[in-house]
Amino acid sequence: MILVLADKGKFIMYYDFKKAEKELEKEFDYINEVRDYNQRKVLEAFYDNRVAPEHFYTVSGYGHDDLGREVLDKTFAQVFKAEKALVRIHFASGTHTLACALFGNLRPGDKLVSVAGAPYDTMQEVIGTAGDKETKRSSLIGQGVLYDEVPLLNGSDVDYDKLEQMIDETVTMVLIQRSKGYSTRKSLSIDDIERICKIVKSKNPECICFVDNCYGEFVDKREPLEVGADLIGGSLIKNPGGGIVEAGGYIAGKELYVERAANRLTAPGIGSEGGAMFNQHRLIFQGLFMAPSVVSEAVKGAVLAAKVFEDIGFNSIPKHDEKRTDIIQNIIFGEAEKLEEFCRTIQSLSPVNGYVTPIPEYIPGYEDKVIMAGGTFIEGSTIELSADGPMRAPYAVYMQGGLNYAHVKICLEEMVKKL
Repeated sequence: MILVLADKGKFIMYYDFKKAEKELEKEFDYINEVRDYNQRKVLEAFYDNRVAPEHFYTVSGYGHDDLGREVLDKTFAQVFKAEKALVRIHFASGTHTLACALFGNLRPGDKLVSVAGAPYDTMQEVIGTAGDKETKRSSLIGQGVLYDEVPLLNGSDVDYDKLEQMIDETVTMVLIQRSKGYSTRKSLSIDDIERICKIVKSKNPECICFVDNCYGEFVDKREPLEVGADLIGGSLIKNPGGGIVEAGGYIAGKELYVERAANRLTAPGIGSEGGAMFNQHRLIFQGLFMAPSVVSEAVKGAVLAAKVFEDIGFNSIPKHDEKRTDIIQNIIFGEAEKLEEFCRTIQSLSPVNGYVTPIPEYIPGYEDKVIMAGGTFIEGSTIELSADGPMRAPYAVYMQGGLNYAHVKICLEEMVKKL
């Protein structure tokens, strides 16, 4: 796979990408199978809900009686097998979306348990285990919600025995973060989520199983609501927005829990019935339609990246031949310099701001300095090719996205020359 060539007395490393792609045919065939399944599911939802041009136009002011918004919610609900969905551009980020679901469904004295160790950095501030004094005052814990978490087994796996011990009638909600965040644990597969939900429901049938579905939509044939989850949430500038939605998020699941989240987003009494959408319906409909194909391109790019870096001697997580549950690819460098070089290469080959050099810096919501590469058309869009990582051991990069496989491959070709 790796050839070392002599050129005028110098040694040059050459990586055979064609051979690598040939060896990945089995993995790519399965990704295509998942894509086709999900594309058919989305198409059926559009047909069943009779999506038409009149649903692309929105109302102004309070946003009352918005037919397009109603059909959009129903279409998302069908795709994700939910009783109800709330699809809104008013969600500022994935973290805001998840916070509305949490604050909407938890009251003072209720108990939240994170089932796979500490959640993502920004969610720790929402919960109240991190952040400054004022942030903690506004957090769930600051508002009287009780919190606990199930420590990871060996620092990487869900401790199912401990989970069973910790769930009882006092637990109101469990937080199931599908993607790993800035941790070294494995992302949770749909089978993992199903097992967690079964354990939780066997101990407390009334406990709400809430899945942070960010980065996971359309990577598998099944979504968390199909395996026992009660509520899911995610960002529209990640997978389900198909790379063209400009802002927003979605919450889907049981009607009661979704409407509670809507009351937190707007106000009690308004809930999901208000909020002008500023003529964004068409983009959201079209983004959802494109999402299965765009996600498949990103997953193929992640699989190729895993294969390439395994071949040249780095540790990649997941491995190229492991089943995927999200679009994120970890590569462990062990050195700050290599992490920075990776991100700078991604930035230099981005379609937007390719001339900019990213540097590590402190970012609101994160405890460590973070280096981020993202020359994206939509700010912060992580379904577009981007890479980031905290400046702490083991100096792992979190690569995600790629609107098309060819762009990811070009970046990897240049990366091999530098690393």
